[in-house]
Amino acid sequence: MQKIIQYLRDVRSEVAKVNWPTKDDISAGTVLVIILSIVVSIYVFVCDQGLQAAIGLFLRAR
Repeated sequence: MQKIIQYLRDVRSEVAKVNWPTKDDISAGTVLVIILSIVVSIYVFVCDQGLQAAIGLFLRAR
């Protein structure tokens, strides 16, 4: 039982040392993820449309 208690004390001590992100850091990270998701989605959409058009031209030529 003593080992468990010591383990929990050590965990508490280590958690106190953690540098937790601030609310502003989390907000900035969230906005960045949303913006990058939109940019990547637009890029994939444009590539998909381009490939679809190219394949359509190739199949019509046959």
